[in-house]
Amino acid sequence: MCGIAGYVGKTQQAGPLILDSLAKMEYRGYDSTGMAVMEGGEIRVAKAPGRLSVLENMTRGGSTLPGTCGIGHTRWATHGVPSAVNAHPHTNADNTVAIVMNGIIENYIPLKEQLIKHGYTFESETDTEVLCKLIDYYYEMGERKHAVRAIRKVMHRVEGSYAMAVIFANRPDTIYCARKDCPLIVGNANGASYCASDVTALLKYTRDVYYLDNQAVTRMTPDGIEFFNYDGEPLDMKPTTVEWDAQAAEKGGYEHFMLKEIYEQPQTVRETLSPRLKDGNVVIEELGMDDDELRSVKKIYIVACGSAYHVGMTGKYVIEGIARIPVEVDLASEFRYRDPILEEDSLLILVSQSGETADTLAALRLAKERGVRTLGIVNVVGSSVAREADNVMYTWAGPEIAVATTKAYSCQLIAIYLLAMRFGIARGKVSAQQQAEMVQALKSLPDQIGILLEAHDTIQRFANRYVAAKDIFFIGRGEDYAISMEGSLKLKEISYIHSEAYAAGELKHGTISLIEEGTLVAAVSTQVDLYEKIISNMEQVKSRGAFVLAITNVGNTEIEKVADYIIHIPVTYKYFANSLAIIPLQLFSYYIAVARGCDVDKPRNLAKSVTVE
Repeated sequence: MCGIAGYVGKTQQAGPLILDSLAKMEYRGYDSTGMAVMEGGEIRVAKAPGRLSVLENMTRGGSTLPGTCGIGHTRWATHGVPSAVNAHPHTNADNTVAIVMNGIIENYIPLKEQLIKHGYTFESETDTEVLCKLIDYYYEMGERKHAVRAIRKVMHRVEGSYAMAVIFANRPDTIYCARKDCPLIVGNANGASYCASDVTALLKYTRDVYYLDNQAVTRMTPDGIEFFNYDGEPLDMKPTTVEWDAQAAEKGGYEHFMLKEIYEQPQTVRETLSPRLKDGNVVIEELGMDDDELRSVKKIYIVACGSAYHVGMTGKYVIEGIARIPVEVDLASEFRYRDPILEEDSLLILVSQSGETADTLAALRLAKERGVRTLGIVNVVGSSVAREADNVMYTWAGPEIAVATTKAYSCQLIAIYLLAMRFGIARGKVSAQQQAEMVQALKSLPDQIGILLEAHDTIQRFANRYVAAKDIFFIGRGEDYAISMEGSLKLKEISYIHSEAYAAGELKHGTISLIEEGTLVAAVSTQVDLYEKIISNMEQVKSRGAFVLAITNVGNTEIEKVADYIIHIPVTYKYFANSLAIIPLQLFSYYIAVARGCDVDKPRNLAKSVTVE
């Protein structure tokens, strides 16, 4: 969702740097932009609806707003339509306070009513303007001397989730930041301080960053950063060194970030696997559980959103199949509200690329309140899930810029396979021979993914046939149903074609009424023991006029009798097939979206990291 960027230094102009940082976060989704820069005790603001290029042209690359201290924002509309008035930054009446904010203030209406009684007026429809004027109210009460105190008082009054950066005209070399449940990262290097809502915006300037604690406040100056807790007490925070290659956040010659990230999967899968496969054994040191503790786990809950939820669906089949532990999978947005019964000796696994997903974090906190052990599978070191979970297993995917996840999803699958094996071995459910077979299969996956990527031309030609499609359906059984869900999501989110995934056995319970002449049905068939079942389902849709695309293993000759077009994937261990089946589905979605002229990296109405409910 929205992006925050801030810079305070001694020599470098803030405007161009803020624009550069915001550009690194365009993938997060936004519909308006703006920035505020201080010079000579005066705050000057520029903002506009539309893409960041509009703001760049308006400010001539930031040069029309001179000054070495400023904040910027890309806004994704929540309260109020996209417009210059509703765009951030927001200021008080005399432009002596400016603020940018991510998140939602849930009680902004009663706060606004109270401020109106105190003589404040409002121009926008946003909750952020209310926050700005509430800060102004408390700052004025403190005779404009106590900025941290004013921000803390506001934090005690507001309800919701937020991350904010604030500047005051009478403090020309200082930026104040605060957060509750929304991510915010700060750093200091070479006589300058920086803040951003995503670490990719800071990599060009510093690798040593601080992930701001929940309900914490910072005071940033060129010389350093001070940290305070909710009650104003100083905090001693240690920086995290970000190992990501800054070039990994660039396109590197690819037309889109999504295509680049699809092609990075052999490397990222290998990097996620390698540290955990040692001498033929599965070693997950960060799991923090010995064999006795692994054997004591009676149930596993997997909680996630979007594509990560589909990883969880695969995880259910894989963990139950390999380790024989019962698994429940929940959408994080539904988990809390069903008042879940969390059994003793259970483990809750949270899957999130960003580690900042609001609903996933809420599920984590509920589990901890109820005494359930938690494990995060995340991609961002130092993120909220990583810091709050009892243990964390990182997916070494590197920065993922495209909104539609590809490489992070694939690395999450690898983490699930490894966990299933580790549990299965500890519980005596995996023989030495099975372990050797699975380890060898895992080691082969990166090269097998590479083989599938080499067939991109064939997939592109097929995709071009369905550029004008209105409906596409995906079917599968068992694990193949889980991968069908992810294939369908990829297609709909970047091409805007209506797409649905169904458990193939459910076709005759209503879904088959949607099949008509020429409808494309993609059937995933990688589970040998289910070949005959899925072939029967394919015949059912084909007899009603569907064109059937099959994704299946090399050697499955029976499917040739019914499928109209076949994409073969290499043979692997039966529980690992999703890592291969997803590759042609990712490419298929990508090429259709490109042919339709869609903004592949930044699909409409979507955001990379959903940090509010």
